[in-house]
Amino acid sequence: MTDPLSATCHCGAVHVQIARAPDFIFECNCSLCNSHGAWWGYYDPGEVEVTGETRGYGRVDRETPAVEVHFCPRCGCTTHFALAEAYLEKSGVANDRMGVNMRLFDRAALSGVKLHYPDGRAWDGTGEWGYVREAVDL
Repeated sequence: MTDPLSATCHCGAVHVQIARAPDFIFECNCSLCNSHGAWWGYYDPGEVEVTGETRGYGRVDRETPAVEVHFCPRCGCTTHFALAEAYLEKSGVANDRMGVNMRLFDRAALSGVKLHYPDGRAWDGTGEWGYVREAVDL
């Protein structure tokens, strides 16, 4: 059993704790992920503890955004994303996934985790991801 990993936003108002390093990390180049500068590690919501106030943002360029990106209202750091309620209701999928911004965590704690570069700008929402370059080990 490894020790949990903890991180905070820049001002310390929001704390994020995860039980383990992610299996992999995505640095997606879609307009939303790119503008937030996040490295997403994926977890079941039960594996993540977020404390402190966050605000959420859902894409305005989608009729039913799949995710709501959360950030600290004091310093603006992106902390995580959750599946959006409207998306869950419309799609009927289980609420079994969330993303944590791994850029908040000590890089040494992520040693050996693969960083992938999916081509979210070119992905139409169906099928497999394409990638813009080879994955690297952190």
